[in-house]
Amino acid sequence: MVLKDIPAGARPREKLLAQGPAALADAELIALLLRTGFKGTSVLQLAQHTLDAFGGLAGLLHTLPADLKGIKGLGPAKRAEIAAVMELARRSLLQELGARPVFDSPKCVKDYLRLQLGHLNHEVFAVLFLDAQHHLIGLEEMFRGTLTQTSVYPREVVKRALDLHASAVILAHNHPSGVAEPSRADEFLTQSLTSALQLVDVRVLDHFVVGRPDVVSFAERGLL
Repeated sequence: MVLKDIPAGARPREKLLAQGPAALADAELIALLLRTGFKGTSVLQLAQHTLDAFGGLAGLLHTLPADLKGIKGLGPAKRAEIAAVMELARRSLLQELGARPVFDSPKCVKDYLRLQLGHLNHEVFAVLFLDAQHHLIGLEEMFRGTLTQTSVYPREVVKRALDLHASAVILAHNHPSGVAEPSRADEFLTQSLTSALQLVDVRVLDHFVVGRPDVVSFAERGLL
């Protein structure tokens, strides 16, 4: 069943135009992207099945295109469209972060890091480098590890901060297990990096641990 075969009053596109996007369920929004189902499965059923397979909208938006291959009915074009929406979300958040001091919108920082790191199945340590007004200079992946550990060298973070003339940084890493709770090792790493960066007058403003779907802030926990 394609969208045109759905009764006019129930078609997601017409519903969106008449009532606004907020009126649509998650499956209806995904159905607008997919446009068609396949034999025996309507486009709305395919959209709901896709959401269910990845634990809802948040899980879908953190999914790699290759992971979508396991869903019957999602060909290359549909997988590409879903990936494009995710990339648009990243770029929109990045543009917002670059337009004003990052701590004017901590939720935006969390959302951006969730999209950047939340879907990865290996551990990554990244740094957001900030200027004196706390505008974003850039996000860089500094180190990559295994599912259980990563090696982070403070001197490399310090060197890159100096190269970029950064005045402050926000640290971030993901927990591939999906659990965002900071570990004792995370706390020790934060202390080591804070001490090293203080020597060159660069402040550590926060350290975010990115899980699925939660993101935990060290500053909010009083750990900085």
